[in-house]
Amino acid sequence: MSDAQSYKLDKDLVGHDILGRLKDDERKFVNDMTEYNMTPRYVVSALKDKDPKNLTSITQIYRARATYRLGKRGAMTEMQMLLSLIHQEKYMCWSRNKENSYIVADIFWTHPDSVKLLNMFPQVLIFDCTYKINRYRLPLLEIVGVTSTKLTFSVAFAYLEHEREKNFTWALQKLKELFYSEKLLSNVLGGVGILEIEEHVDDKSW
Repeated sequence: MSDAQSYKLDKDLVGHDILGRLKDDERKFVNDMTEYNMTPRYVVSALKDKDPKNLTSITQIYRARATYRLGKRGAMTEMQMLLSLIHQEKYMCWSRNKENSYIVADIFWTHPDSVKLLNMFPQVLIFDCTYKINRYRLPLLEIVGVTSTKLTFSVAFAYLEHEREKNFTWALQKLKELFYSEKLLSNVLGGVGILEIEEHVDDKSW
């Protein structure tokens, strides 16, 4: 092959996925970083730091992560995988089905260590609901607590079928069950008890 032909081949391949194909050790690195929830942008930067000639694109990292997660899930559905991970990591979990169905409508989970922290620091709870971040576009409710040194900690999470009063009320009822004593329910959210929150659950100010 002449120099001219070689140059033309290289020019035609610029930006092609084949130039950024992951090597075995790089793919293992991507898989490990996926386990640690590192962002694709960070993974790309790390690969280029290790090898300045690396041409892997962020799109290829997304594909590699998706392939890894799909292989890890195997024949399980997304819900089966979620429940498997919850039990594997020893989380506490509650769920309820749609009426007259075996389809899960809402799911609430927390960790025993989070429950301990909640009962040590019940004074302030922060509620945040994130939308359109998953395949099924389900609202993800995150409940966060604050320690006496102003550090935050995760209390619990819930996937809700809808952004409706009955769904939020169910999640708040599960949160109430995490308290060791009814006395600890007082002064939550700066004096607004969870019982009052349930009555005004459709008020977005909380």
